Amino acid sequence: MPSAPSRDLETFPNPEPARDYTIRVRVPEFTCLCPKTGQPDFAELTLEYVPEAHCVELKSLKLYVWSFRDEGAFHEAVTNRILSDLVAAIEPRFMRLTAEFNVRGGIYTTVVAEHRAPGWQARAPVQLP
Repeated sequence: MPSAPSRDLETFPNPEPARDYTIRVRVPEFTCLCPKTGQPDFAELTLEYVPEAHCVELKSLKLYVWSFRDEGAFHEAVTNRILSDLVAAIEPRFMRLTAEFNVRGGIYTTVVAEHRAPGWQARAPVQLP
């Protein structure tokens, strides 16, 4: 197999550190296991962040997400763990992780977790006519 799951998150320097801008990454095929039944749970992850000095390298993010495939985790726990690991790796100005889990037992779950660096405030959106 040419690649394997990994918990190593690689980074690269932010090419525009003086500017606030948003990076959005959609991961439509997240999989982990239900910690109660061992059955697979499927989710779509949406990562949005305003980088500071570093950005996350996407192939390492793919391998990182893959590493949860055979791990049992509650939706709330795995969403917050992923957010914490990403924040530790790149120390963004702002980061939001939305995990939309597919139906399980007739219930859909969406977990939204956020990080905001101390002192950082989003700029007001520009309203164009």
